[in-house]
Amino acid sequence: MRKTMVSSVVAGALLALASQAAIAAPDWGKVPKRDINVFHAGATPIEWMTKKSDHSGSAGMRKGESCAGCHEEKGTLNFNFKRLADKELEPVGAPKTMMFPVSVQAAYDKEHLYMRLTFKAPADAAADAPREDKDPKHEVKAAVMLLGSKVPQADQFGCWATCHADVRSMPGAKPDKKKYITGANMAGDVYADYFQWKSGAGGKGAMHLDGHVAAERVNKDGKALVKAEGENKGGIYTVTFTRKLTGGEGDLALAEGTAVPFGIAVHTDKTVYRFHHVSLGYKLGIGADGDVKAVKQ
Repeated sequence: MRKTMVSSVVAGALLALASQAAIAAPDWGKVPKRDINVFHAGATPIEWMTKKSDHSGSAGMRKGESCAGCHEEKGTLNFNFKRLADKELEPVGAPKTMMFPVSVQAAYDKEHLYMRLTFKAPADAAADAPREDKDPKHEVKAAVMLLGSKVPQADQFGCWATCHADVRSMPGAKPDKKKYITGANMAGDVYADYFQWKSGAGGKGAMHLDGHVAAERVNKDGKALVKAEGENKGGIYTVTFTRKLTGGEGDLALAEGTAVPFGIAVHTDKTVYRFHHVSLGYKLGIGADGDVKAVKQ
């Protein structure tokens, strides 16, 4: 009896491995690249972005203009980085590298979405400021967040919909308050789906998360992410996600012919929480128009 149980477990494990191996990786040489700049945003939650006295661009946002539509210009971002680095917006201390590009590629087939991020990770993300918000277990983390179709103004804000003034690591916030979406409703598509790759320390102990953000951030329970793989060659990281188009609760259902709002975030130099470099909001087109167009394989 025991021998039969062991055999079943081994057979199940081998079947799972075979299933993953059977997924044909895209020919990335034939997939277009789209450079997206990620930047250190400091303590600028969605409440700051939408307040006229804080953010002059809030007027355009009320008219329906997107953050990327205003700030993306000639392959770079036209932010006032001096302001983003000052004590008003970054009381803890800004990184020396305020912005860097991430090359984004996407492909899909009948069952899966593939996303690939390539970037040079700066080693000065924590600057010289003393900071408790560091994670020695993981030198680099890279994440993709997909926004549900009913998240208010998701096309404009991207993942800023999950970033609020009372979330942990914001000035004066509670240390245990996690990211959330106002008016979250899992059944009504008012939530965000995200997946993340973590490098481990010194290239050891790599892992991934498949979670979602609704009334709070949940770092587990996702069923769509098949695997997340990363490598570091001379400081150049390549992170590849393989995700089922459909999963379970917390996994946004994706389909050919649709476009979904998304954002990316990269933690380097062992940082955690809001001490990351994050993108503005963009659209991922799956066989449809978008800022990043997933190519059918």
